[in-house]
Amino acid sequence: MQRVKWIVAMMLLIGNLLYADSAKEIDRGANEALKQFNREVKGAMTFVQNDVKALLIFPSIVKAGIGIGGEYGEGVLRINGKSKYYYSTASASVGLQFGVQEKSMIIAFMTQKALDQFLVSDGWEIGVDGSVALVDLGGGKSITSKTINKPIVAFVFGNKGLMYNLTIEGSKFTKIVR
Repeated sequence: MQRVKWIVAMMLLIGNLLYADSAKEIDRGANEALKQFNREVKGAMTFVQNDVKALLIFPSIVKAGIGIGGEYGEGVLRINGKSKYYYSTASASVGLQFGVQEKSMIIAFMTQKALDQFLVSDGWEIGVDGSVALVDLGGGKSITSKTINKPIVAFVFGNKGLMYNLTIEGSKFTKIVR
């Protein structure tokens, strides 16, 4: 079963590489994702400017499947507000699923240690190489360093705002050249 999941992920990866975005396109998408994040999350920009060591921003992650599914997206790691490295994310899943979904994801590295561990990895996987807390800011909560107390946190959102009850476990991140 694990092999099937990775075969699907590799098929998505190969398909997406044929239509890979340039660094400029990824950066433009990341800027739009940050604007949406700021509109939807109270205190987002103060949080980003004051509390975060780096942001890994995926403006578009596409998930598709019929029983067996996979997802793929490309993003940028920004340190001190500057684009430093580009990454892809891919994962595969098996189960009841049909159709295509698109989402954006921002991963915030809250500590230098967490960022350093990510930077030295060769293909970093959530749940294997590190733990990422998926942030739920329902009920109009604000984002601050007091509400966020994990070394790495993720925000997932789509056209209708922040998404809840998602899993990002098993998502793999690989550095790419753009």
